[in-house]
Amino acid sequence: MSQKRFEQLDLEHLIEEIQDLGNRHYDQLESRLTVLTAHLLKWQVQHWKRSNSWRATIRVQRTSLAKLLRRNPGLKSRLEEAMAESWQEARDLAIAETDLPDEQFPDSCPFTIAEILDSDF
Repeated sequence: MSQKRFEQLDLEHLIEEIQDLGNRHYDQLESRLTVLTAHLLKWQVQHWKRSNSWRATIRVQRTSLAKLLRRNPGLKSRLEEAMAESWQEARDLAIAETDLPDEQFPDSCPFTIAEILDSDF
């Protein structure tokens, strides 16, 4: 490509690589949303155990998400989808890490995307 020999490009392989890159970014978005949402749930449900470690994890995940979205603006349109796909895993993670009964945690996400990403929330 750098030599501008576009007729020699393996378009099928190039398309596959671009799609794979997009999928990796989406997977990273889901993963960060899972960890962040799980920590926000723990912060809300187990407020008496709040720690600097939880606060740091929340801050790092928000910063990393902001950077990911800034570098890959196309992911912004997929935030709701990624949140819907990561919610159950986030809930399960929070339950496993707190040892609290399932009933202590909401069945649906109590946070909006704006709240999840808001460093003041």
